[in-house]
Amino acid sequence: MGLNLPDLYLLRHGQTEWNRLGRLQGRLDSALTDLGHAQATRQAELVARLPAQMARFSSPAGRAVATARIVFGPRPFLQDARLHEIDIGDFTGATEAMLRADHPQLFADGGIAWYDRAPKGEGFAALEARVRDFLTDLRGPAIIVTHGMTLRMLIAVATKRSAAQMDQIQMTQGALHHIGASGHRILR
Repeated sequence: MGLNLPDLYLLRHGQTEWNRLGRLQGRLDSALTDLGHAQATRQAELVARLPAQMARFSSPAGRAVATARIVFGPRPFLQDARLHEIDIGDFTGATEAMLRADHPQLFADGGIAWYDRAPKGEGFAALEARVRDFLTDLRGPAIIVTHGMTLRMLIAVATKRSAAQMDQIQMTQGALHHIGASGHRILR
């Protein structure tokens, strides 16, 4: 199913305590670090160059909302549960190193496909369905604060890539991903 999308400006939340420690958050949360605040401040500078009338959205997770408050300043934004991070079920709170040691078979093919096989997790098909639903509801250009895997899926759907190609999408905190007529570019 093809989507005719407006321009999208996508941001990953700033670094959190768990990001710094290498722990996987999934649907749990941890506070932004000082670096995370600095990354969000840089994103605010990038967003300040965009037209003010664009719709603004954030995942309802605390780390995304904290980033959105810095990025958007006094401008209101909507929280949308469809922008939440992928649920990684039983793997929530673990480090990737722990998972690689305990479940080497999940990592045999490399990349990020293990997210699709997390016990009691959401999986890529469900993530794609909710992201696609969100994108279908957009009525104009939007600025969106979300999470690493969800941002990758937004880019994959918007650029007509498969979930299997998501590991090719560069993910950066403190940057602004633009999806438009000319494709995908990262502004730093």
